[in-house]
Parts: sequence; C-alpha cells; structure tokens
Amino acid sequence: MSTKQLEVQIMGQSYLLGCPEGGQARLLAAVDKVDQAMCKVRDAGKIKARDRIAVLAALNLAFEQNEVTSDAATSTAAEAPSTPSSGSGNPEAFSAADNTRLELLLKKLDQALHQDGQLI
Repeated sequence: MSTKQLEVQIMGQSYLLGCPEGGQARLLAAVDKVDQAMCKVRDAGKIKARDRIAVLAALNLAFEQNEVTSDAATSTAAEAPSTPSSGSGNPEAFSAADNTRLELLLKKLDQALHQDGQLI
C-alpha cells in the first residue's frame, strides 16, 4: 500500500504527515479533532507551553474515548440499564482523584521532558 505526504496545520504550526492511500479523510478528521482539543486547552489560558498543551489535549481525547467506549459497553449490556455519564469529557467534570492522577502524570512528563526536551 502506498503512502503519500499531507501537509496539515495544528494550532497554527505546519506538519508533514504520512497518509496511507484512501486514508486522507480519516487523517484530516483526526487532525481537526487534535487541533480543536489543543486550541481549547490553549484558549483556557492557563497553559502556554505547546508540549503541555499537547499532553493535556491528548489526555482529554483519551478520556473522552474511554468514556465513549465505557458508555457503549454499558448500553449493550442486557442486564444493566444505560445510565448517563457524570462527565462529558470536560476537564471541569474530572473527579478529584482524576485531577490528582493527571497532576502526577504531568509531573512525570515534566521530569522526562527536562531530561531531553522532547516527547518523542
């Protein structure tokens, strides 16, 4: 399967990404979702560093994905009635335990970043 390169913008910065043939629409949808998530974190105004914005956006997206997966599993279980989720993927809806775990994860990421200055 051939791969082509696609130039995209995330939070105003250009990236050249490899895209499998026939995957352009999915990749652009993913780029749009990441861009929106990062801009939302940036626009909240508390965090300025691009790497921290990316980490928080990734955590928010992962949390939302886990919530969707969990909600789908709950709604397909015949013995358990579906209940609405208490959170909406919104950081303000995180529990105190979630916030503590996120802060710990950010501290660990900061330590790792200080060692080489890069996530990857």
